[in-house]
Amino acid sequence: MKLLLTTLLLIFNLTVFAQSNAFAGDYNRTFNKEADHLIEYKLTLNQDGTFVFHSYSKIKNGVPPEVNRYGKGKWTAKDNVITFSSNKQEDFDVKNMLDFNKSKARFVTKNPRDKSDRIIKTRLTFVESEIPWIQRLDVFKI
Repeated sequence: MKLLLTTLLLIFNLTVFAQSNAFAGDYNRTFNKEADHLIEYKLTLNQDGTFVFHSYSKIKNGVPPEVNRYGKGKWTAKDNVITFSSNKQEDFDVKNMLDFNKSKARFVTKNPRDKSDRIIKTRLTFVESEIPWIQRLDVFKI
């Protein structure tokens, strides 16, 4: 009986770990209109449940012309929804000022049962956030 319970617990833990592996990785999105404007977003979801976000924009005649914004914190996954959180004491400093609390993103990938030739890039789509410019943003897995 103990062997059976231990085996089931091990299988359950491996399944949970395997699911988080699918989400972890680097995500990127670049908007480049002509050579004068560049907006780039980079998000890294680490295996240990932490994340790092970097937004870079270089806009000609912008004030200021170059802007870097950073954020970091923790992420959790339930089904295909990733919830982000930031601890004010640990994750905020002079560099990391973006507050990802109450931010959620949906993990989108091609269904393994879909045998069509459609190409669906693996991505995260932000569906909720208190950061207005991040809502409905898609970042693609590298």
